[in-house]
Amino acid sequence: MKIAPIEAAAGQVTASTVLILPIMLAVEQPWTLQALPSPTVWAALGGLAMLSTALAYVLYFRILAAAGATNLLLVTFLIPVTAILLGAAGLGERLAPRHFAGMALIGLGLAAIDGRIARLLRPAK
Repeated sequence: MKIAPIEAAAGQVTASTVLILPIMLAVEQPWTLQALPSPTVWAALGGLAMLSTALAYVLYFRILAAAGATNLLLVTFLIPVTAILLGAAGLGERLAPRHFAGMALIGLGLAAIDGRIARLLRPAK
């Protein structure tokens, strides 16, 4: 049985919400808040929910269906690189040499897993 990426993403997000909701209500007790969150806070939550969670899951399962688990794993190694670059571009964070070194290591790891380094080191026939 084949499940569409949108169905898999919706099922995973819905199931996790149903499971965590009682725990959240017991621990956080949102009804005890002094004031309601501002519209800016609600907009930020909506953006996180729609872009960072829902869209990410749809893309994740679409890549899984199209490219397979191994290629999907390679894509997940790029998440820290993307986070660092977005932090620098969007938040003005300064990149230290260690950030570039980490990104280079991730790039080398991806090249090694992909087999490119082995092909370079293998003598030509």
